[in-house]
Amino acid sequence: QVQLVESGGGLVQAGGSLRLSCEASGRTFSSYTMGWFRQAPGKEREFAAAITWGRSTYYADSVKGRFTISRDNAKNMVILQMNSLKPEDTAVYYCAANYLGGGRPGQKYDYWGQGTQVTVSS
Repeated sequence: QVQLVESGGGLVQAGGSLRLSCEASGRTFSSYTMGWFRQAPGKEREFAAAITWGRSTYYADSVKGRFTISRDNAKNMVILQMNSLKPEDTAVYYCAANYLGGGRPGQKYDYWGQGTQVTVSS
């Protein structure tokens, strides 16, 4: 069982930056692929980024070049650095984990955090 807790959301102006963190419980964090998803009001949840247990990274086209995902296995943490934020990035951001899975969009995840709100004002 893995528990995920996100933090770092907030309100930022367009063009600004935010750094989201997701801390995971458990002793096998390094064996999990970690993903970030987001859900805007009235829209379905969508993939944003993922980093595999082997440290391969994947990004949605909408965030490529602006967001960077990284992991610190010593701290059981995954980070999403978000730069050049746009109003359309406004959403609840969720952290997710899957054991030894791939990181491509469409991959199923076993565990989910409660989400953190990101609001980008124009």
